[in-house]
Order: sequence, then structure tokens, then C-alpha cells
Amino acid sequence: MATKQFKDELREAQQQAEAAPEIERELEIQFNFKVPIREIPEIHREEAERLAREAYVMTLLRHADISAGRAAKLLGIDRWQLSDLMSKYYISPFPDQTREELEREVSETLQMLEKYKK
Repeated sequence: MATKQFKDELREAQQQAEAAPEIERELEIQFNFKVPIREIPEIHREEAERLAREAYVMTLLRHADISAGRAAKLLGIDRWQLSDLMSKYYISPFPDQTREELEREVSETLQMLEKYKK
């Protein structure tokens, strides 16, 4: 039941986001689920919630749904800490590029460097 409700809410949020792509929107997503355990120490619950948030944000970053700066802000960390997290989650800081795109970028960079040599 909770999974169907979550999927329905997520689908509705995505439809709303697609309806007006030119407007930057804040989307708040909240996860609620029950864990059938009588008592969980507060410190363990907090750790589990922090790690769930981290995994969620890093998944969005992996799929380029959010920027690295936005991910760092959402997690309350600086860019250096985010770089460490990206390594932990095997997320490359470089965009996926074809060979041709990479060669063009290298060529443009070399041309810029030549201008500065003179």
C-alpha cells in the first residue's frame, strides 16, 4: 500500500514538474514507512535517516537530475566532502562524453592555451 501511494505521489510530482519546465521549482519529497521493530535507539534511527537521504541525493546526482552544488547544499556539506561522497558512490565528476566530444574539448583547450602563451 505504501509503495503504491509513494509511486502515485512521485508520478504526480513528476507530471507537475514536466508541465512547466521553464520554471525552477522546489520539490519536497517525504518518505514514510514503518519498520517492524519495537525499539530502535535514537542514534541508529538518525544514522539510518541520514544515510537514506544521502543515498537519495547521490542517486539524483548520478542521473544528473541535480547539480553537484545542489547535492552539496541538500546534504549540508561542502564541495570537497561531496567529492569524497561521489567517490564512495562511484560517481564520476566528469560528464559522459563521446570520443568526438572529448577530442573537441581537448582541442579547444589547447587552442586557448596557445593564446595565453603569446
